[in-house]
Amino acid sequence: MTIRVAMWSGPRNISTAMMRSFESRADTVVADEPLYAHYLAVTGIDHPGREQILASQPTSWPEVAAALTGPLPGDPAVHYQKHMAHHLLPQIGRDWLGKLTHAFLIRDPEHVVASYARVRGEPTLADLGYPQQAEIFRAYGGPVVDAADVLRDPETTLRRLCAGLGFAFDPAMLSWAPGPRDSDGVWAPFWYAAVRASTGFAPYDPSPAVVPARLRPLVEAARPYYEELAEHRL
Repeated sequence: MTIRVAMWSGPRNISTAMMRSFESRADTVVADEPLYAHYLAVTGIDHPGREQILASQPTSWPEVAAALTGPLPGDPAVHYQKHMAHHLLPQIGRDWLGKLTHAFLIRDPEHVVASYARVRGEPTLADLGYPQQAEIFRAYGGPVVDAADVLRDPETTLRRLCAGLGFAFDPAMLSWAPGPRDSDGVWAPFWYAAVRASTGFAPYDPSPAVVPARLRPLVEAARPYYEELAEHRL
């Protein structure tokens, strides 16, 4: 049976590099942010490539859920679903989530907020996905990896993650060919330049985050959710 891995991340993380890592496995197919069009349709938010995104994916969450839990061509061993946690809007039903194997990619909120502030000046807690990650973890559990740990030691962290998901680590996960993929969302030209140029995970950068003073309260609001999940990181 296919193991359907729902990897829940927030923005300004290494989520696309992690998708590349899993897609490097011969037994895995990936889905890139399948709830993105629904999120844009419901919220009305104007993201780069909005019209292309709306045209490229179903905007009905039940249709997305059916595709993510239904039959897959070729019956791959692993179906890796890259999800942005904030795309899981409150009105989306949750029952279908019980058919997935959940995992969580977290990052210290100081670094997330500092990075997000450079591309969107006034992010909110809802934009960052921490409450949604905590909600899903409380309901279903699953392995948790911190982006910093992945970058410090990709092989050890990925070995632990694969074990937690119920399948063996594959050394192919540590590197990939540069360039675009057919599996990339249509938003890739706006966001994926660094990943498309990469051949593996970037080196860990120990530099401290620089958070604008006005966004310090946002960091503090996100921190309890981050720490709740970080207690369980591999």
